[in-house]
Amino acid sequence: MADNSIQREGELIRSLIELLWHKPAGIPAKDIFALIPKITPLTEFESGYSPNNNLPRYETILRLVTIPFVKAGWMVKNNKGRWYLTEAGRQACKEFANAQDLYQEALRLYEEEQQSIPEMMTTVESSEEAAWDQIEKYLQGRKSFELKSMLAHLLRACGYHVALIAPSADNSNQPDIVAWPDPIGVKQPHILVQVIHKGQAMTAEGVKSFSSLLKQNDFGLIFSSGGITKEAREEMKLASQNMSFMDLESFFDLWATQYDKLDREAQKLLPLKSIYFLSF
Repeated sequence: MADNSIQREGELIRSLIELLWHKPAGIPAKDIFALIPKITPLTEFESGYSPNNNLPRYETILRLVTIPFVKAGWMVKNNKGRWYLTEAGRQACKEFANAQDLYQEALRLYEEEQQSIPEMMTTVESSEEAAWDQIEKYLQGRKSFELKSMLAHLLRACGYHVALIAPSADNSNQPDIVAWPDPIGVKQPHILVQVIHKGQAMTAEGVKSFSSLLKQNDFGLIFSSGGITKEAREEMKLASQNMSFMDLESFFDLWATQYDKLDREAQKLLPLKSIYFLSF
């Protein structure tokens, strides 16, 4: 990091905070690295590539300078490569208005816990991001009926009995999947699932339409690969029926935790392999 200084690192941190401040749900790291050069002129050194990992130096620098923020509890980087500020981080930003002072305080807190920054942490971080990027693209590339099949397998792994998988791609007047807690459907609630795989976020109108299919003792599950709008989330809270939402990230998390319970046919639809890293 030859051309770097505390002042310059503070400038990069300030740009990062500006990106994250109005994004409570966070931003994928790959998008952050694409945006940083657009809002912060990079030096020739920062624009160059590191011979160790063939990544742009500014990317490696930013990963390193954010480690103290994560350790201080001011920032979270989840295992899907999404970065966001915590409430403690927002409070720290208000207390230390100067980005350089903020960074030095994060360093001070971090150095109290650990004297050196292990390079392995950046390796794990970038590996997690690359893995999720690959998985997300794979899931986005599946056809709607394939996602319905995967979700049905997942419900079975969770102990439910799948009574119906609708064959049509257009099931606006019926659920895509119906599952029961018992083999003959005596027990309640019945689970009705709608699968949205159009590259667009679930809307409030979509929530209203789906909720009209639910009876008093039904539980509604919306699975949307394109996410959900803020208005749709509010509509779900207002709905009288019990409803839940699942996006690609939460679907994958559940798939990973239930993976050993899936049969071989199901595992082939999204095969996973565990890789172990040192944990610091």
